[in-house]
Amino acid sequence: MIDSHCHLTGDRYADGVDAVLDRARAAGVRGMVAIAVDIPDSLATQALAGAHDDVWCTAGVHPSEAGRDHDVAALADLATNPRCVAWGEMGLDGHWPDPPLERQKLLLESQLEVVMAADSVGARPLPLVLHSRKALAEVLGLLGETPIAGDRFIFHCFTDGPDEVKKVLQLGSCVSFTGVVTYRNAADVAAASDLVPLDQLMVETDSPYLTPEPLRGQRPNQPANVVHVARFLAARRGMSLADFDAATDATARRVFGFSLPH
Repeated sequence: MIDSHCHLTGDRYADGVDAVLDRARAAGVRGMVAIAVDIPDSLATQALAGAHDDVWCTAGVHPSEAGRDHDVAALADLATNPRCVAWGEMGLDGHWPDPPLERQKLLLESQLEVVMAADSVGARPLPLVLHSRKALAEVLGLLGETPIAGDRFIFHCFTDGPDEVKKVLQLGSCVSFTGVVTYRNAADVAAASDLVPLDQLMVETDSPYLTPEPLRGQRPNQPANVVHVARFLAARRGMSLADFDAATDATARRVFGFSLPH
């Protein structure tokens, strides 16, 4: 099983990241994508991925960091690391009033410019991990102004409903679900998940956040718990966990372009 989106760096885990990785492996997690939230974190995820053959990294700046200045041009070099499998996470968050959405848009636009510049010189066409909390229309609008192919977009931690997911799927984009999909008050998110073809579907924890049922309330969340997200989605489709796991892992390997260690 692959946790396609988790935050593993910094001081997020009291007993250290090595213990977190060990628990994930014991639970059957064979690959983890450590997602960056700013430039220093992009460097930290790169170092972590370099030390573990079942961890990969990304390069990007989260919209919550839009209140600070960032040398987004540095992302271009970070993305050339062979362990870097995606740009991001980047996007917009309309849930909180600060940083202002307009400032977030400037940050997203600047990162999209870095992506397009890298594309123009023949760099690896990495996928883009997108954050779109209560801002899907705005994110789609900005993406639509670029020539970046829709099948490179990964809408992570999808928390909208069926109507919204249809717009994403029409682009050929991937959709990834967290523990939110297992919550009893998120029936619209679960309904949206039913519409996503297996070759556009991934699972994640977004650790250390959003612990899934039946562990909701336990903190911090961790990659070992991705099995609960997968089990919930598999049951909704009437699939065995093994078959669902094989399908979503194949999607993650194809989109991120990596092979799991033996």
